[in-house]
Amino acid sequence: MDEHNKACFKANAMETIENLKKNQITAYYVEDKQQAVQKVTSLLKAGETVSVGGSMTLFETGIIDLLRNGTYKFLDRYEKGLTKDQVNEIYRKSFYADTYLASANAVTRHGEILEVDGNGNRVAAITWGPKQVILVVGINKITQDLSSAVERVKNIATPSNTRRLKVDTFCMKHGHCISPYCDAHNLMALSAGSCPDSICSISTVFSHQLHAGRIKVIIVGEQLGY
Repeated sequence: MDEHNKACFKANAMETIENLKKNQITAYYVEDKQQAVQKVTSLLKAGETVSVGGSMTLFETGIIDLLRNGTYKFLDRYEKGLTKDQVNEIYRKSFYADTYLASANAVTRHGEILEVDGNGNRVAAITWGPKQVILVVGINKITQDLSSAVERVKNIATPSNTRRLKVDTFCMKHGHCISPYCDAHNLMALSAGSCPDSICSISTVFSHQLHAGRIKVIIVGEQLGY
């Protein structure tokens, strides 16, 4: 990304951060992956219980390595050899974590966060349970509004994730959603039964928060994740 492009992305990020703060969501801007790791480290305490939602961004930034090698009680859902039951138990224990880390599917310039899930454990933990939630988000995930956020999920995030997870959906085969546009009367605009293997089962918009500062968003000046 050249300096002019990056300056435009940063201007969008700063506007987004101001609106997140108005919604009682703490927000920061960092220039790159290394600064993202430093910011996360500053927000964690030695010995605390930490868990994560499914996120390529946490791997790309090196935050998963930080949690594995740091002085934390890391509930590592990615540990090799875990059975499905053991992973599900980590999902449940995550509600009692001191800090829960994930990314977002999109963050709007209006200060809203869109999270779309198949299983629901990530959205559930972000919504309630852990004392602190940290979302690490690349600048590629900033959108103008909720309609463009939904379309981003349908046509970028979900097709990539279904390929990663090897889920046989329309979007995995075609690279875009069977219903690629946002409907003003139906946020995800998927007709009943139209995508039986969909991983877009649960959609949640986080706007104004009652508990100020519980959710923290770190916007990274690089393209990260899906």
